[in-house]
Amino acid sequence: MKSIRWQLILLGLSLIAIALLLWSQQSAAPQAGSVGLQPVSGGLYSEALIGSLGRLNPLLDIANPADRDVDRLLYSALIKFDERGVPQPDLAESWGISADGKAYNLSIRPNAVWHDGEAVTSDDVLFTVDALRSEASPLPDDIKEMWRQIQVLPLDAKTIQFRLPAAFAPFLDYLTFGILPKHLLGGTSVEAMQNAPFNLQPIGSGPFRFERFLSEDGQIVGVSLRAFEQYYLGRPYIDEVIFRYYPDSTAALNAYRAKEVLGISRVDEPILKDVLAEVGLNLYTARLPSLTLIFLNLNHPDLPFFQDVSIRRALLMGLNRQRMIDVLRGGQAIIADSVILPGTWAYYEETERIPYNPEEALNLIRQAGYTFPPEGGEARAKDGVALRFELVYPDSPDYAELAESIAQSWAKLGVQVTPKGVPFETLMSQYLEPRSYQAALVELNFTRSPDPDPYPFWDQAQMDEGQNYAQWDDRLASEYLEKARITPDWGERARSGGRRGRGGRGGGTPRRPGPMVSGRGAAFPCGRSAREARLGALVFAACGGFACGWEGWPCAPLRRGWEAR
Repeated sequence: MKSIRWQLILLGLSLIAIALLLWSQQSAAPQAGSVGLQPVSGGLYSEALIGSLGRLNPLLDIANPADRDVDRLLYSALIKFDERGVPQPDLAESWGISADGKAYNLSIRPNAVWHDGEAVTSDDVLFTVDALRSEASPLPDDIKEMWRQIQVLPLDAKTIQFRLPAAFAPFLDYLTFGILPKHLLGGTSVEAMQNAPFNLQPIGSGPFRFERFLSEDGQIVGVSLRAFEQYYLGRPYIDEVIFRYYPDSTAALNAYRAKEVLGISRVDEPILKDVLAEVGLNLYTARLPSLTLIFLNLNHPDLPFFQDVSIRRALLMGLNRQRMIDVLRGGQAIIADSVILPGTWAYYEETERIPYNPEEALNLIRQAGYTFPPEGGEARAKDGVALRFELVYPDSPDYAELAESIAQSWAKLGVQVTPKGVPFETLMSQYLEPRSYQAALVELNFTRSPDPDPYPFWDQAQMDEGQNYAQWDDRLASEYLEKARITPDWGERARSGGRRGRGGRGGGTPRRPGPMVSGRGAAFPCGRSAREARLGALVFAACGGFACGWEGWPCAPLRRGWEAR
């Protein structure tokens, strides 16, 4: 499962600002009648990275955020995504999709060259894909297996075709990997690539080229990049970008105060208050795709009340999510009303907002027939079934704090919840995968998949052995999710996965509605529709973090903890 983290705050200039303001020189001249500052060429930008140097190779940087930050400036991908999650040209200047959705033809920019002057060709793309699907590739097994099923055909030096075994609309998400130069690495196995000199003398095709490492006392403490004069989108405005490595965010903040750097890539919770109090500091915050939620096991034989939409709605209304954001997450999150990020192409603006309303929540529970038994007790009951269940969560202080807050809020409604922290591996193997849990507080990480695809967690086909842990069983919703997954037309996908889903059954509740979602700092119901909001999905959307960005590895792992990606 994936998560929606938005909890990092950026200092000074961010790479996003560089990308938007400095990489492209498309029209520096002001328009007639326009007023405002215009960018000029020159200067240096320095930024603190949290971590250390590993390998400056996009194939090998999956576990090292510091490497990824540098690689994004050194290397290019075929496709990139804008802030709305819409694919944009990068190395590929255009692309076309066959009518059956199985073939993708992409045209590489004719002026795209490597930092050593060699042309970027379709053979480089094929070489990189072969490395991705190698057994020795560090990518997840499901991603490697996916690429093994896809044919990659160079049609000419600047045209590449991908042939899929079946239509899959989110495929463009998979094309955001950094392209490697075959003329320098051809003949090098992925195993040998792990320790290749190339990783410390990288040659890419991005807006900046490798210049040199910065060292102190024999240790590499930073890296310098220079603007690439032949960059296919135009020379960057900034002449030089320097990254310096620091062990943690506190050290990075100290470096900023000492004027060693102009910006910090990431601000974690330990220094958040200090950063907010820093005078004259420009802060940049962004929503990161990390979604924390509470799954309700709809098929649990001892908890029939989870099938009652009014009970689920009452549970959602009984949580003061804004207070959780302010008190437990330092304000670094937003209340979420859908698993689709606001501001993205697939977000439905008419999604129902369910406010905090404990009085109405209590009325719904009473109307459903749940009362305190004559002999007393902490949980309301009906027909001998008490509103009582266990809430498991990954055993960490952040989750424990949130789980306790949830339990206290629901106790005021007469719902008795017992929080239980367990190791992440235990949560997966003994609770979620065998569907033996009652309720589970988890986090979904969508960091590497800009395409909003709720299919893995909500489709009927994923109920038994997939990731539909809540076992939500709604045929109409599944039909929409399945159609949205194979329809290449984005407008039709939005209608299939969004508005139409909301209108099904007259906007009524599904037969066996689903999970409850909750998470860090904000909350939204799972699914794409207003009727799914009635499922009682609580979700928190965290704020901040710029290093993650929109990147395209479409897997959905459950998160181990609360740390930002």
